[in-house]
Amino acid sequence: MQLYLDSASLNEVKQAADLGVLDGVTTNPSLIAKEGVPYSKRLEEICKVCSGPVSAEVIATDFAGMMREGKEHVKIAPQIVVKLPSTLDGLKACKAFSDDGIKTNLTLCFQPLQAMMVAKAGAFLVSPFIGRLDDIGQDGMQLIRDIRAIYDTYGMKTKLLAASIRHTNHLLHCALAGADVATCPLKVITDCMKHPLTDKGIEIFVNDYKKAFGG
Repeated sequence: MQLYLDSASLNEVKQAADLGVLDGVTTNPSLIAKEGVPYSKRLEEICKVCSGPVSAEVIATDFAGMMREGKEHVKIAPQIVVKLPSTLDGLKACKAFSDDGIKTNLTLCFQPLQAMMVAKAGAFLVSPFIGRLDDIGQDGMQLIRDIRAIYDTYGMKTKLLAASIRHTNHLLHCALAGADVATCPLKVITDCMKHPLTDKGIEIFVNDYKKAFGG
């Protein structure tokens, strides 16, 4: 399973890259707004650090606007993936970009049929949101399992990117369910390497060594 960082923070992108686990980056307007920098400038900076796919979301909600913004985004760097909403206009834009050889990420996917439709339109990635479904009392992980089953049954090539991941348990079950990619905040990525018994084991080893040899 590939691991993307869900962030527009250049510092966080650099930290994830230094860990050696960064396969790509996803951004969105809310994340960019927190940074207070021009969108194109930050995307360019991220692409200099991350050589993998970098999803750049459009703000427009209409087909013409999506096409206009997406075409500007892909000028920034070759690894830019145009991020579109899972709507009818987004579907139409997905098809148009795919026909031109431009990769797309269809975001805000909340049900399996949206994922099936965007795959038929040639999406490179689809982003079902786990956490937001959990927030309203639905089972976000079931969406991942359902999409995986549909894609496998029909040999659909779109990559399943699990998004809105809130904690390591989400990430674990995405891996078990066969998600192609998971995009996470930096904290979820770093938490993967934490366990109290690891910390306790290090403490024991160090103390035993010091008792035996001093220092």
